[in-house]
Amino acid sequence: MINLFKVVSFLEGVSYILLLFIATPIKYLQGNPEYVRLLGMPHGLLFIIYIILAYVLKFELRWSAKDFTIVCLLSLIPFGTFFVGKYLKKA
Repeated sequence: MINLFKVVSFLEGVSYILLLFIATPIKYLQGNPEYVRLLGMPHGLLFIIYIILAYVLKFELRWSAKDFTIVCLLSLIPFGTFFVGKYLKKA
């Protein structure tokens, strides 16, 4: 399950970066919201899967409340999910 979580965290991070730094500027600078529509749904689904997996792993791996909170907060910070694997090795 942890390997699945690491894959999802990487994909969620990539989708977040694409949405923030490619799709959103195209929407506002060129007036073309198509990329936001294309990337928004996959990113949203990956985010939901990320949070669900984090919740499941919280109990499976007996994470502290602090570890769970940090893992969840990393999903809100651009590039944050790329560090989840490294953080989990320390925890």
